[in-house]
Amino acid sequence: MDFAFDARTEELRAKLLAFMDEYVYPAEAVAHEQRERLASPWETVPVVEELKAEARRQGLWNLFLPDSEYGAGLTNLQYAPLAEIMGRSPQLAPTVTNCAAPDTGNMEVLTQFGDEQQRKQWLEPLLAGEIRSAFAMTEPDVASSDATNITTHIERDGDEYVITGRKWYISGAMHPDCKIFIVMGKTDPDGEDIRRQQSMVLVPRDTPGVTIKRAMQVFGYEDHYHGGHAEVIFDRARVPASNLVGEEGGGFAIAQARLGPGRIHHCMRLIGMAERAIELMCRRAVSRTAFGKSLAQQGVVHNWIADARVTVEQLRLLVLKTAWLMDTVGNRGAHTEIQSIKIATPRAVVDILDRAIQLHGAGGVSQDFPLAELYAGARTLMIADGPDEVHQRSLARRELKRYV
Repeated sequence: MDFAFDARTEELRAKLLAFMDEYVYPAEAVAHEQRERLASPWETVPVVEELKAEARRQGLWNLFLPDSEYGAGLTNLQYAPLAEIMGRSPQLAPTVTNCAAPDTGNMEVLTQFGDEQQRKQWLEPLLAGEIRSAFAMTEPDVASSDATNITTHIERDGDEYVITGRKWYISGAMHPDCKIFIVMGKTDPDGEDIRRQQSMVLVPRDTPGVTIKRAMQVFGYEDHYHGGHAEVIFDRARVPASNLVGEEGGGFAIAQARLGPGRIHHCMRLIGMAERAIELMCRRAVSRTAFGKSLAQQGVVHNWIADARVTVEQLRLLVLKTAWLMDTVGNRGAHTEIQSIKIATPRAVVDILDRAIQLHGAGGVSQDFPLAELYAGARTLMIADGPDEVHQRSLARRELKRYV
């Protein structure tokens, strides 16, 4: 593995770093002020649309998608340092570059498994940033950490599928531009193979029988930039049979294919969040005085900053190794490393953010600094895309298998 960035990565890094300094960081406070004046909290603030246009003009658009026909054609190893930079402002940067979840995963699904009509109708406007989307898998009435538990029913009725079920924490569903759901449910609930019972269908948001019941908060935040999170009811919602994604029984495999890149993208951005926290810690430490000397002279602060730096350097190497393996041997060959970063990164970044909050005192939990919102996002990633304990179980079983 070569630790040096190639020429294209260096070029994009330089452009993205300049874009962040010139446009994104100054826009954070502007976006907050503009949101307070909106008629609906789910509307897009004007500065976001301005930044999207600028990002597209500079070629900082769809960087996540390795398929060169639709995206930037970058490898995971090339994209990793770019996602880290975007992670320094996770509410704005991924959104304005069209690299925000859940749209990224949905675009990957449509690229890999969608047919020509589905790509034309839904993928192309997503790639252009004209619409948003949602991925409906998690359910409130079952342990969704085991995806085979889902109870949403997708029943074939002639030339249509009928969808009935209740989903929640459906990211992006509150956004007024969210036009399409990718819904996972069971087409064969009594099938012998529990991983072939599920399928995925495309359900337009305006389909009769689809109801956005309520917005779901995350530690009190509504996550406006990503389109919020919603509880959604499907009450015998009907869609054409042609809205099936892939094949019947292929839903579980599609979900796994979708979550692999999503997990590493989250970990890349988490490292950027940790870097932002370290920067804020250092700035705070040299600017504040307590008990006769600056915080930067306090021994415990030295420990926090040093430990954070060591941790970030370790995590970055593991994430880059994982990206390299995904590029060279595929997601299956990198399974151990993908699970390792999914376990290690959120946990470590939560700890770094916790120290940064502590160093900022009351300011750390306020809206005047991004730390509280960063903490909420990082802590949530210990649950999202599979709880840590599920990955620990799988990883341990794989290790033990060599000795049994």
